[in-house]
Amino acid sequence: MFLSVFDMFKVGIGPSSSHTMGPMVAAARFLDLLRASPFQAHGLRASLHGSLAFTGVGHATDRATILGLAGFVPESYDAERADAALDEIKQTHQITPPGLRALHFDPGKDLAFDYGPALPGHANGMILRATDAQGDVILEETYYSIGGGFVLTAEELAETSGAKGKTRADVPYPFETAAEMLAMAKDSGLSIAAMKRANELRFRTAAELDRGIARLWEVMGACIDRGMEGSGILPGGLKVRRRAKGIHDQLLAERGLNMQAPHTINDWMSLYAMAVNEENAAGGQVVTAPTNGAAGVVPAVIRYWLDHVPGAAPSRIADFLLTAAAIGGLCKHNASISGAECGCQAEVGSAAAMGAAGLCAVLGGSPEQVENAAEIALEHHLGMTCDPVRGLVQVPCIERNGLGAIKAVSAASLSMRGDGQHLVSLDACIETMRQTGRDMHEKYKETSLGGLAVNVPNC
Repeated sequence: MFLSVFDMFKVGIGPSSSHTMGPMVAAARFLDLLRASPFQAHGLRASLHGSLAFTGVGHATDRATILGLAGFVPESYDAERADAALDEIKQTHQITPPGLRALHFDPGKDLAFDYGPALPGHANGMILRATDAQGDVILEETYYSIGGGFVLTAEELAETSGAKGKTRADVPYPFETAAEMLAMAKDSGLSIAAMKRANELRFRTAAELDRGIARLWEVMGACIDRGMEGSGILPGGLKVRRRAKGIHDQLLAERGLNMQAPHTINDWMSLYAMAVNEENAAGGQVVTAPTNGAAGVVPAVIRYWLDHVPGAAPSRIADFLLTAAAIGGLCKHNASISGAECGCQAEVGSAAAMGAAGLCAVLGGSPEQVENAAEIALEHHLGMTCDPVRGLVQVPCIERNGLGAIKAVSAASLSMRGDGQHLVSLDACIETMRQTGRDMHEKYKETSLGGLAVNVPNC
C-alpha cells in the first residue's frame, strides 16, 4: 500500500472533497473518455446517487459536476471564470469542454438527483452519460467519490476491493498497518517521516518532494490568514456568521493581559481551524487534510506549534506532514476517510489522528509515541456521526474542526508523557472505526437525514 503525501493532502476548493472536488474530478475523467471515443456526442447527462444526491445542493455537487463537464478542475479552479461559465451554460443549455464540440446540457433536465437506493459500490455514486443526436446513450461510466477527492470507476473500485492487501507497493517501506510501520521503524532505525520520505523518493526527486510539501503549507497558511480576515454571512441559507475574525480580534486585544486564562490557548487552536473551515464553507481554496470537511485540523495544529510552542521550526513542517500522511494513509487503507461511508469519525477523527501524530513527531516523539498519539486522538472520535445541517459543511463541521485540533494537541501531549506503551493499538482503533462505520445507520452518514440535521431548524 502506498498513498503519497500528495494523495492525502490535495490543493482544491470547498466545500467538500467528496461532494465537490470528487464530482469535478470524475467529470474531467469522463471528458477524457469522450475525447478518446470514436462516437460523436451531441449531449451530456449526469445523475447523482446516495449521499451525493441527499446533500448535493448543500455541498455544491450539482455546480461542481456542471463545471467539471465544462473543463474545470480543482487544482486550477478560478471562481470568477467558473461563475461566468455557469451562467452561460444555464442560458444557452450548451457546454463546450476543451477539445470537444459544443454539447447540449440543460442543468434543469440533464442533471438528476436520484434519492432512491445508493449505487452498490459506495455511498457517493454518480453516473455520467454522453448521448447522440437522437438522445440515445453512446457512452456511460459510473464513478464513486470515495473521500478526500479520490475517485474510482465502478470497475476500478471492484478491482481495488478484490486486490486489497494482496500486493505490496514497490517502495522501501511498504507498511500496510501500524504494527508493520513500527516494526520497520525499529529495524531501520528511522523515524516514520524518514520512512515516508524514502517511499516518496521512489516516485519523485527530493527537490520535487520538498517543493510540493512547501506548496501545501503555503496554501494551508494562506487559508488560515484569509479566514481570520473574512467577515459576513456564509452562503447556503443557514445564515451562519463568520466568527474567526471576531475571535482573532479579541485574542489579539487580550494579549499581554495579566489576567489571561491558561485555557485561552484552546481558543487559538479553535480559531485557526475555524478560519480554514469558514473559508472552505465559502468555497475557497483549501487543502484536503484528509478531506475538506476536516481540512482545518492539521493546519491548526501546525500553526499552533509554530506560533505558540518554543523551539518550533518551519524546517520541520515536512516531517509533520509526512508523518501525518503516513497515519492518514493507514486510516484510508484499512477503514475510510469518507463521512458518507463511516461518519465524521472517518473525517475529523482521522484528521485528529494525523495532527496528533505530526505534532508528536516534531516534538521529538519516538515512532511508538507517534502511533500512541494517533490512537488516542482517533479513539476519542469513534462513533462520531456526520449530520450536517441542511447538507452544508458549516454546522457542526466548522466548530468540530476546532475541537478536533484541541484533541489532537492533547493526544500528542499525553503520548509524550509516556513511553509509547498502551493497551489499545492504532490498528485496533482503525478497525473499530471501520466496523462502527459499517454498522452505523445510513441517516447518520452524510445524508442529512438524522442527528443535528433534523433537530436544528434550518430554514
